[in-house]
Amino acid sequence: MIVRGGGDLGTGTAHCLHQAGCHVVITELPEPLVVRRTVAFASAVFEEQIQVEGIEARLAPGHADIRALLSQGMLPVCIDPEGKLISALRPDAVVDARLAKCNLGTRLSDAPIVIGLGPGFTAGQDVHAVIETMRGHNLGRILYRGTAEPDTHVPSLVLGHGRDRVLWAPCAGRFRGRTPIGEHVEAGQTVADVSEEPVRATISGVLRGILYDGLVVREGQKVGDIDLRGLREYCFTISDKARAIGGSVLEAILYLRRHLTTDSTSAKL
Repeated sequence: MIVRGGGDLGTGTAHCLHQAGCHVVITELPEPLVVRRTVAFASAVFEEQIQVEGIEARLAPGHADIRALLSQGMLPVCIDPEGKLISALRPDAVVDARLAKCNLGTRLSDAPIVIGLGPGFTAGQDVHAVIETMRGHNLGRILYRGTAEPDTHVPSLVLGHGRDRVLWAPCAGRFRGRTPIGEHVEAGQTVADVSEEPVRATISGVLRGILYDGLVVREGQKVGDIDLRGLREYCFTISDKARAIGGSVLEAILYLRRHLTTDSTSAKL
């Protein structure tokens, strides 16, 4: 199976599938803009390897590396922005976990089972199933027809805080962090800078995520987030949202595997 995107939601998905016994390959960009990098398999692109809740992922430069890592029970992370590995590996399932809010080219023909996370996909048209990613009553709901809730462009509320719990780039330029993930920060504190322009916390809490140093960002881009619950351990474990979505992806794969096979068999009779 291929999971496109190794951010926090893609990692929750890949972790769940791996635990269920699936062979999972993760594809990523050459410089993924991953914020929750302590719990993102995408971090292997920068660090060559990362472990999330007991599961290790490593950067895999070639096909031989993919096979070797899978045989050792690890998750290969491959730099493959164009998705060329889909045709090369011919996976049983493809999960688009890039959270682009639009379809970047995922098609029903990519694999026997194709699943999209969040808005931008239409179940029954370009994917077999869509997983709702909006926090609330429908989080993790599996849609076999239709689309997820539209993107509101506003971060979901956590303890009454939405946009102010996210760190935004004040200008375009090169990013540099000043504060490690897991450290408590106070409102008004400078936690990073973009081309010498300070990025200040707007609320007090624990720094849950922040970009890797040296990445080039655009003005208004998300560069970090703060968890006002103040529990440091939350920074190093898969979130409730990612875990819920991972479970939904697994359920959808099992459902589609059974029903698509049944439908195909019936059509041949």
